[in-house]
Amino acid sequence: EMPLIFKQELQNEEVREGKEVKLTCELSKPGTPVKWMKGDAVLHASEKYEFKQHGTVAELIIRDVKPVDA
Repeated sequence: EMPLIFKQELQNEEVREGKEVKLTCELSKPGTPVKWMKGDAVLHASEKYEFKQHGTVAELIIRDVKPVDA
């Protein structure tokens, strides 16, 4: 079995405070579970964070971006 790799890694994004940003990565296998983290903390779906996954593409949407989200 082929190891899981990132076909497209996360890219840095700049966004104005209070706006929304979408971070996207692409994996080598569709439907692979993704755990989004900030440092050592696992992010959980909420009004602030939304997770989407379509085949090999995983997305993290961060709403109402603040400097602490960097």
